[in-house]
Amino acid sequence: MEVFWDIVHTFDYEILLQLFQHWRGGVSDTVWTVFSTLGNGGALWIALAVILLFFRKTRRAGAAMLAALLIGLLVGNVFLKEWVMRPRPFVTHPELTALLDPGDQWSFPSGHTLSSFAAATALCFFHRKAGAVAYAVAALIGFSRLYACVHYPTDVLAGLLIGILCGLLAAWLVDRLFDRIHAVRLRKGVQ
Repeated sequence: MEVFWDIVHTFDYEILLQLFQHWRGGVSDTVWTVFSTLGNGGALWIALAVILLFFRKTRRAGAAMLAALLIGLLVGNVFLKEWVMRPRPFVTHPELTALLDPGDQWSFPSGHTLSSFAAATALCFFHRKAGAVAYAVAALIGFSRLYACVHYPTDVLAGLLIGILCGLLAAWLVDRLFDRIHAVRLRKGVQ
């Protein structure tokens, strides 16, 4: 098992080293910093979810996005980051300098990626076309974390997978809750 983890760590490091040596610099740094900043605290997704709550057609999606973000925060930041305690790449490998302040000391899983894919999945559950655009933005945010050398590729991959699961769970729960509320309102004669 130790050999497997050595291979994973080597793979992670080599990808970051290639990005650092061959892609970093100039306008690219600004572009990827902007994408990374979009994911800070889930602010982009929270704002979008709140806007969606105002419209009847998108209310379930907005509620599901907020639920997905909350589930993702608890699973990723409160539980997994504190349990795994994986140091950031620039801490373990000083030759990889961070492009930006990561916000906390632990790397696994990528919270930016997790929250982005959780919100995108919840949105896609109800609105496929908008969800596809959200997935594209989520992927760019995830890549920006690699580009900035604040996460390993496996951190981003884990964030993606956990985020999708959180988004599906939240969408399913919210959909059931809204169906029950609607059924109760119909029984009472309220539309």
